[in-house]
Amino acid sequence: MTDLFRLDGSVAIVTGASSGLGVAFASALVDAGAAVAVSARRADRLEQTRAALEARGGKVIAVPADVADPDQCAALAERTAEQFGKADILVNNAGVGAGGPAVKEQPEAFRRVVDINLNGAFFMAQAFARRAESGGVVVNIGSILGQTTAGLPHAAYAAAKAGISGLTRDLAAQWSSRRGIRVNCLAPGFFPSEMTDTYPDGYLERMARERTLLGRLGDPAELAATLVWLVSPAAGYVTGQTIVVDGGVSIT
Repeated sequence: MTDLFRLDGSVAIVTGASSGLGVAFASALVDAGAAVAVSARRADRLEQTRAALEARGGKVIAVPADVADPDQCAALAERTAEQFGKADILVNNAGVGAGGPAVKEQPEAFRRVVDINLNGAFFMAQAFARRAESGGVVVNIGSILGQTTAGLPHAAYAAAKAGISGLTRDLAAQWSSRRGIRVNCLAPGFFPSEMTDTYPDGYLERMARERTLLGRLGDPAELAATLVWLVSPAAGYVTGQTIVVDGGVSIT
């Protein structure tokens, strides 16, 4: 039964892999046996990720890219296929956050969040699906902030992450039977990350205490384990779903 969770022979692309959860996702995929192409805009940080994954014994390439640019998404998919012969897993993790009162939010700031978090997920999924020859798996990284509020103004981020769930459902409906590509969304609650480092002092601790039924922040390893399940044969009958991993925040 445990063999169903192995990814030996698989090739994954992980975007937003220069820090935080992206690194945790890529590390878990390597540990499960997959070869991985890591991507992000920050080439220097991306090289650090590549070196760390290779030290774990992984087969890894680093391909800098901005997912808001469809041409760069296509180039990332092509580079992965050239290096590893295929790409059968995509983790759409690239994202940025911007907070502030909605009446003061500038159009360019709103557009950038949507361009990377939502449009970028579509462009990358499209590039992946165009090259997928024998099925595959896409996991879009959403957020509970696409389903509930949590005391901080995040209009652009919340809108983009809500859109991720809708995008997931539609791509699953289009691709699961026609192309053999399963598409799901993983929606994290409060996990330490580079983005949460910008939150006000004490905010995460208050959310853990007041909103999280388990009374603590999530461990990135717990989220990465759920990702491995979603992309593995163990989840072979799961598609079109948003899987929430939030310690109970979304039901409070």
